[in-house]
Amino acid sequence: MADDVTGGGDPSPEDDFQELIRQLFGGAAGDFDPEQLSRLSGMRIDPAMMQAVMRQLQGAFEGADETGISWDMAKRQALHIANQEGLGVTAGQRTDLDQAFSLATLWLSEATTISELSAPPATLTRGAWVEATLPVWQELAAPVATSIADALTSALSEQAPEDMQGLVQGAGRLMRTVGGSLFASQLGQVVGNLSKEVVSGGDVGIPLMPDGQAAILPQNFADFGRDLEVPEDQLALYVATRELAHARLFRHARWLRLHVISQVTDFARGVHVDTDALEDLATRFDPSEPEELRRAIESGALLPARSEAQEAALARLENLLATVEGWVEVVTEDATSRLPSAQRISEAVRRRRAVGGPAERALGSLVGLEIRPRRMREAAAMWRAVTAAVGPAARDALWDYPDLMPSASDIDDPAALVARLEARARGEEPARDEMDDALARLLAGEEPGGSAADEASDSPSESDGSGEEGESGAPDDHRPV
Repeated sequence: MADDVTGGGDPSPEDDFQELIRQLFGGAAGDFDPEQLSRLSGMRIDPAMMQAVMRQLQGAFEGADETGISWDMAKRQALHIANQEGLGVTAGQRTDLDQAFSLATLWLSEATTISELSAPPATLTRGAWVEATLPVWQELAAPVATSIADALTSALSEQAPEDMQGLVQGAGRLMRTVGGSLFASQLGQVVGNLSKEVVSGGDVGIPLMPDGQAAILPQNFADFGRDLEVPEDQLALYVATRELAHARLFRHARWLRLHVISQVTDFARGVHVDTDALEDLATRFDPSEPEELRRAIESGALLPARSEAQEAALARLENLLATVEGWVEVVTEDATSRLPSAQRISEAVRRRRAVGGPAERALGSLVGLEIRPRRMREAAAMWRAVTAAVGPAARDALWDYPDLMPSASDIDDPAALVARLEARARGEEPARDEMDDALARLLAGEEPGGSAADEASDSPSESDGSGEEGESGAPDDHRPV
């Protein structure tokens, strides 16, 4: 007993396990002590399994950030998939697409007043697309990855016996790394496979490319046009015009990029792991073979049904994406009206966006979000009505400030938006509503909820009692009492 107290006795299996954990966190190189591993049988832990786990997790720690998520792993995985076929951009492809971009720039300038891009459009390989877009994917996926890592840590703490809680607390980063690394690996696979599907920088609908950058992936462009039975030069002109319109819009409305990304991340932050599904998985999970956890993360089985708040956030995001892509569609169709095959190409692009590809569907399973503009047809009809009523300049001016952008109710009923814009074009002020009156009172320094009539009676010098406008700018007889 004295030897145990002084540390001279043989270490217990628990001591061996803790020492292994310390080696793991310290990143000790080489094999673990076989004798030490053999003594783990006292804890009913398979030494061979533990050795495999320790080696696997030591590698997972490389590149992990403070949240335990290895984004470097996601990048390596994505680039491995994207570069598998090893095809670059030929000189002929670059020349053809550069010519398409040049003509598309001229046509687009006739269809919209939003200015040209300052940076020249690019032709990208799949790997270059991964490099350019991965920072945005990381930003969008981080809340979900953190949620999964937190849930694994919590489940471990709740299931461990009391005498193991100290060890569990010390191994918290390990469990975060398990979940974070598996999620990063799956994200890398999704982004890598998505690089085989996207035709252009704005193809997914969200601003993935750096600000003001338009791009086409020639290899995927060739795959997209293979079954359309339209001349390749017409397809190139249409795709180049659409990509330029998307990039121009986000460069012009600089607030829009942050607006879209923040709405996606707001949705993602509301994603929580289904603890019942996780606990069920934990009862049969073998750490040396993490394939079942990997499949659960990939399929979305760990993500519960959306909450009401998430459904509302998703509806706002879908309306926003539809508003953006509806404008892009209308401007592109106006700019490419000279192309004989424009309508056929437009319908193919619309159908492709509505259905999505396998990688896009996998992304929906991974983060619980399908990035589809479900109301794009209705939004495009709204933009066509606005264009016909007030012209391209007044239409494009709606992107100047966030509060001018059409709302979901405008998509539902474009007539009200058109009436407001036509009145403004005639120099008429729109009819005042309760919000206008409340804002006027606030700017006039009145107390919230106070009556304009009360102020008029207290300060007769501000009104001559004839019913003319006071300093608030609102007629006295229209002020709420």
